[in-house]
Amino acid sequence: MLYWANKLKDLDFRQLMEVYEEGNLENAEIFYSDAPQNQWLQLAEDAFYQYLRDTFFQTPGAVYAIWTESGRYVSALRLEPYRDGLLLEALETDPRQRNKGYAAALIRAVLKELKGKRVYSHVGKRNAASLALHEKCGFYRISDTAAYIDGSVDGKAYTLSTHK
Repeated sequence: MLYWANKLKDLDFRQLMEVYEEGNLENAEIFYSDAPQNQWLQLAEDAFYQYLRDTFFQTPGAVYAIWTESGRYVSALRLEPYRDGLLLEALETDPRQRNKGYAAALIRAVLKELKGKRVYSHVGKRNAASLALHEKCGFYRISDTAAYIDGSVDGKAYTLSTHK
């Protein structure tokens, strides 16, 4: 079932962090390698919370979309204003819930709710599974680079869109 969160208080942050635990551990190894390893996950989760509180949910039009099963978060993504539409980012599925179609269900439900609004996404060129998922859900590759909201450009990712 699709759940929308327009404010930080609308989220069950603990459940959200279960979905993002794998990515948080990867980021922690990069950003907090000087800290004791047993603190990495907490440091990454604290930074995630601060980003949502201070940046993401301060952006007009930013929203979290979450797929739930039996009241539990299983897949999540963020949407925020980008160019002439929205940018889909931070798509993640709880590793224990992968290969069950939840990410596809989430993307399709979001696109249905957005009623034809243009949606962009950036996907790493080596991430074959995510590329296939996006294409299966109606995205097209429109650029061989990713231009992020902050203005940086990444040649290791594609820009995809729901419109050609």
